[in-house]
Amino acid sequence: MNAPKHPSPRKIGILPNLIFMSRWLQLPLYLGLILAQCVYVYHFWVELSDLIGAALGNASSLDHILDAVAIAGAPRPEKLNEQTIMLVVLALIDVVMISNLLIMVIVGGYETFVSRMNLEGHPDQPEWLSHVNASVLKVKLATAIIGISSIHLLKTFINANVYDVKTLVAQTGIHVTFLVSALAIAYCDRLMTHPAPPHEPPSAH
Repeated sequence: MNAPKHPSPRKIGILPNLIFMSRWLQLPLYLGLILAQCVYVYHFWVELSDLIGAALGNASSLDHILDAVAIAGAPRPEKLNEQTIMLVVLALIDVVMISNLLIMVIVGGYETFVSRMNLEGHPDQPEWLSHVNASVLKVKLATAIIGISSIHLLKTFINANVYDVKTLVAQTGIHVTFLVSALAIAYCDRLMTHPAPPHEPPSAH
């Protein structure tokens, strides 16, 4: 029995091929984001090592931590207490969430706009990558931005006594704007992927 023949790829003209190959111009952008990811990893370990050093009584680490959580116009914390530790941990979580956002942009953007990675069957393939496209990527990014905004808003509420009402209202309004934008993006994506069925004319009796 003869094996089925695969259709030969259609030859692309010079100009369309040049335009199509221009997608590789995005490769340096994704490589730059990988370098930015390295900077975030370094920053994370610096902050974590200072937090551990401060907990163990290192004076320079304690000064760095207290300077990092100090807010302009408010008295500088004098010691490592529960609130100070919470603010540092929230800052570390913020770094992790931004790193997750970078991974989604790097991996999802490369897979969608540059070239396939052929990760099907790989045990470490992200679940969301199997059905990623431009619309799914936008929803994922919007959700990640909401998470990052939530961390910043929580840090503000922890120090609510040193902020004025206008600042609190403005940051809350920005967060709500992110929420509404994400809902709008998800709704538009649902409309494009699941269009409403056409109305059937009423049957004659």
